[in-house]
Amino acid sequence: MSNNASMRSAQVLLLLVFCCASAHAGATLDRVTRKGVVTDVLIDTYPPFAFIDGDNQLAGFDVDVARAFAAKLGAKLVLDTPSWDTIVTGHWQGRWDICICSMTPTDERARVLDFPVQYYSSPAVLVVHRDESHIKSIADISGKRVGVGLGSSYENYLNHSLVIRGSPPPPAPFEGVIAIPGDETVNFRNLALGPGIRLDAIIASLSTAKAATAAMPSLKIVGPILFAEPNAVATERGDPEWDATVARIFASLRADGTLARISQHWLGVDVTADGR
Repeated sequence: MSNNASMRSAQVLLLLVFCCASAHAGATLDRVTRKGVVTDVLIDTYPPFAFIDGDNQLAGFDVDVARAFAAKLGAKLVLDTPSWDTIVTGHWQGRWDICICSMTPTDERARVLDFPVQYYSSPAVLVVHRDESHIKSIADISGKRVGVGLGSSYENYLNHSLVIRGSPPPPAPFEGVIAIPGDETVNFRNLALGPGIRLDAIIASLSTAKAATAAMPSLKIVGPILFAEPNAVATERGDPEWDATVARIFASLRADGTLARISQHWLGVDVTADGR
């Protein structure tokens, strides 16, 4: 068979798959299969999961997972990067199809979003300046200024309002913490100025904290892991056919080792093994 004939056959097969899927599709699945395009939304200030690299391109763990998802789906990938608040408040109205963006599935977010699959688990840790002598664990942050990602589950944790679906509340032995939400890269730079100058500590994922402390030797991780935070794929509520498709593709990416390879590349460890 010639290359042109092979290409035509592949196109016909893809069209048949899309048509069969759309016969039972909800709004999102119908849109994706009709256009042959899947739009993923993520945050570009969350290294090593998603960030702008030296070539001014989006890169990171979530970016590569999104690319693998689109390839398995047989669709073109489009990436968009609005604010985190815009993503988690839902009501996407067809602007985006999926959020492969390291989102913790909280009860509050589940009111407006679906979480068809958990694709990795991320430990949360405490980071301080190397000259910090009073904060040795999470129990020492009462009354302190602690940096967290804007709108992140870590902010809820400091406010004693974090509810992770299917998990008991994590221990929070502190009171009166002043949560300072913002860009995580800026937070780490502010902490590097010295203990207490702008921040006293930061709560971040272990992977993000390791990358930051490697780049800024004036920072260090202290104390044990605070809690293991599940990270799920999010979709607009109300399209079970699309959610089933997402779950099926992620099961395939896990089974063939794709998720593990991406995790090893970006994080140096497989954090996807506990996904479900």
